[in-house]
Amino acid sequence: MSRFLRFSFRDADLPPMSCKVGKRGRVLDLPLIAWLTFIWVLLWSTFNLANIITGVIVASAVCLAFPLPPVDLGLRLHPWGIIRLAGYLLYDMYTSGVRVTRQIFSSTPHRAAVIGVPLRCRGDLMLAAVAVAVSNVPGGSVIEVRRATATVFLHVLDADRPEELEAARRQVWRLEELTVRAFGTRDEIARVAEPPPPPQLAAGRPAP
Repeated sequence: MSRFLRFSFRDADLPPMSCKVGKRGRVLDLPLIAWLTFIWVLLWSTFNLANIITGVIVASAVCLAFPLPPVDLGLRLHPWGIIRLAGYLLYDMYTSGVRVTRQIFSSTPHRAAVIGVPLRCRGDLMLAAVAVAVSNVPGGSVIEVRRATATVFLHVLDADRPEELEAARRQVWRLEELTVRAFGTRDEIARVAEPPPPPQLAAGRPAP
């Protein structure tokens, strides 16, 4: 049975949420099968086990007879990496929120800046995921993602000293590593294990 039917959670070479059927290795997209089964049940207007099983069979037959071109989004699910990313985000959101609150009620003026942080990942999905993760942490927000150079431009509130700008870059690189280790491919995980590239804006650009 394992030779005839293999699922993506047991075969890392398969796209996420998919399965390989038969000796020819035809790949079926499980969310698509579920959606077609749902449409089949709606057409029959009766929700029962027989209609669900029939829908799965019909949907699988249609996908095998008329296969769509394979599209790999470059997404992999690593449970331990997801747990680490979630824990780090929760901790970072709390500590950054406290720091921003102190700045709001502080009488000391603070300088903001825009910095460019080159990333090690190159996939569109990972670039977007890192940008979303960084924007979710108080104290900084992504204002631009430059795909050609894999660089995110970040507006940071703590820019009084060069050490604070360097800390902001290290935070982005840390989030990049955790995000890729949670959802990236093997090649991307190997890439984030390398040292970060040199920053393009060494001192940052003052924000207006």
